[in-house]
Amino acid sequence: MWPVSQVFSGKHLAYLMPRNAQPPSRAENLITLHDQIVACERCPRLIAHCREVAATKRRAYIDWEYWGKPVPSFGDPAARLLVLGLAPGAHGANRTGRMFTGDRSGDFLYRSLFRAGFASQSESTHLGDGLALKDAWITASGHCAPPDNKPTPAELRACRPFLERELELFADARVVVALGKIAFDTYLGVLKARGEIASMSGFKFGHAALYAELRPMLLASYHPSQQNTSTGKLTQQMLDEIFLRAAELIRSGRDRAVPPRSSRRKSQ
Repeated sequence: MWPVSQVFSGKHLAYLMPRNAQPPSRAENLITLHDQIVACERCPRLIAHCREVAATKRRAYIDWEYWGKPVPSFGDPAARLLVLGLAPGAHGANRTGRMFTGDRSGDFLYRSLFRAGFASQSESTHLGDGLALKDAWITASGHCAPPDNKPTPAELRACRPFLERELELFADARVVVALGKIAFDTYLGVLKARGEIASMSGFKFGHAALYAELRPMLLASYHPSQQNTSTGKLTQQMLDEIFLRAAELIRSGRDRAVPPRSSRRKSQ
């Protein structure tokens, strides 16, 4: 059964809770975090860009009412898989209000999540399309759409407390899949700041690189950006293998595993 507590909005989740039930502390905290992300204005350049894109729009989406503000994380509050991306797309999540929804990156990601059993359907087009995640939570290094898809280091640092809080709330998570080098470094930066690793230098990014000694384990993937998928640097099969491996690690309880053979040869 797919969980009803998909965190699309704090009000939505609160509505779904039985009136006489006390919401689990994690769910309460995720509601608070959701609202903090959406209300955040720490990075004036990014807020201005999100609003400008929402006002000018792309011709193909001229009839859409764009989200145009920070995009919150979402998924299953009981997730053991955390998917860490870069940032919302200007005409994807910045338009629809949900991570990886409405663009080519999401087309690749949700097909893979569906095939691995983490998503209820293989596509995500808008908030009311029926998508639900099971055992997975999708977040990002940055929650605002950046110009040219390039947030500055200072902007990533400003957004990092949201990820730090999520890692605290999902303390029992088993695997983090980092989509791209920036997400990979963001996650390691959090671990270093918390004193859980001494240095980031011993962790090399590469597609299907697995660091099973970390808690949660870190599994790296190329980002499903249009540049990577259109050039064949990342194929659907390669991304499928990443999430099938994550499912294997989570559901088998194994701490160590060998990366998929067909992906091991590729590295950045």
